[in-house]
Amino acid sequence: MQKREQGKSGGSGGGNAAPPPKRGRPFGSTAASVASASAADSVAPSTLLGPSLQIHNSFSVEQNNKRIVLALQSGLKSELTWALNTLTLLSFKEKDDMRKDACLAKIPGLLDALLQIIDDWRDIALPKELRKGQRTRTLGANSVITGFGNEYEALGSIALLPHSGLGPGSAAEISGQKNTSKRRRSEWWLDEDGLFNLDDEGRAEKQQCAVAASNIIRNFSFMPENEIAMAQHRHCLETVFQCIEGHIVEDEELVTNAIETIVNLAPLLDLRIFSSPKPSYIKITEKRAVQAIMGMLGSQVKAWHCAAAEFLGRMIINPDNEPLLLPFVPQIYKRLVDILSLQAFDAQAAAIGALYNLVDVNMDCRLKLASERWAVDRILKVIKTPHPVPEVCRKAAMIIEHLASDPQNRTSLLAYENAFAEILFSDGRHSDTFARILFELTSKPNNKIAAARGIWGM
Repeated sequence: MQKREQGKSGGSGGGNAAPPPKRGRPFGSTAASVASASAADSVAPSTLLGPSLQIHNSFSVEQNNKRIVLALQSGLKSELTWALNTLTLLSFKEKDDMRKDACLAKIPGLLDALLQIIDDWRDIALPKELRKGQRTRTLGANSVITGFGNEYEALGSIALLPHSGLGPGSAAEISGQKNTSKRRRSEWWLDEDGLFNLDDEGRAEKQQCAVAASNIIRNFSFMPENEIAMAQHRHCLETVFQCIEGHIVEDEELVTNAIETIVNLAPLLDLRIFSSPKPSYIKITEKRAVQAIMGMLGSQVKAWHCAAAEFLGRMIINPDNEPLLLPFVPQIYKRLVDILSLQAFDAQAAAIGALYNLVDVNMDCRLKLASERWAVDRILKVIKTPHPVPEVCRKAAMIIEHLASDPQNRTSLLAYENAFAEILFSDGRHSDTFARILFELTSKPNNKIAAARGIWGM
């Protein structure tokens, strides 16, 4: 496919289209949100991560890279706040601002240090009261044999079976006592929270640091010089997909940063990395990663399902990812048709972009989308409204042309012949496309009568 060849280089459109643009900031990018943020800064400065920081023009990342990484790894509040604030300013790039010093390749160990901050928060994000603890078995506690395997060892009584043939002072009993004591100490250490428990304020600081680290990683994903390193970093992908997977209970801003990061890396992402010999930290599989994205696609949050639709549209272009997405294609295009019914223009654009790639590379989607209820009506509505972005209208018309190119869809699409003709004569921008659609539906022989007319010149 020509589109797949273009997708290898990062493009998702036809012809000599430029690489797909990066998504904008979902929150905090508008003038109103900036004003509200400045107002919040003056009202409640204690809720922010740290004081405002300005980096001097003479600040060199190459000279301070070790200090930044060590500050992130130290866990000290002052050092961690300084490093996160510095990296936030370095990673955030305006349109006319080129921050070449913020390249991950120039700061060894930086990505791993940021991921460790997120992992530390993920380890304590779920309160211990909500976790499923081990069941304490008291049945038969006063008996020599409880019937629960090695449960009698946890009760502190080493009882030997009568037929074992071992005396009470044998070496086996002594070694059993040693092993039991070691195991009990280790279980106590794992079951308890430890000596340095975090109060609510400490948990809030951990959460703020994790959100700040995820925001830095998201900002890094916008820079082309960082894309390859991040898309091939298994720990980075596993952490991001884990945050997406827990979007129901996880911090919303952390999830938003994760989904935005993965959308930026989608053109270079190969899901087979989760089965590669690279060291794994979280054990994310290909199926689990796709299921996490499907959960985001079904979310009611507009920023999340729009990003998930855009991610799937970019992923399907890669032929290496297509076999992993095929089992979910029926769920994908049905949900995309539902998103088309929303009045939000950005949601419609994301759904049209994903459907445009799906019908081009997947025949099963091309066959079933034409018979899906309301699918063609909603695609035509995007064209007739019209959508404020002309490229979205063009892709919507191309989707219908892809559907009309399949002979099995002609019967269902002929019901919209009048609507196609109306657009043909009323909208000059899409007249050529709908002329080809009507030609596909009416001129090409698709039954025995038309074949006979072609043979006998009738």
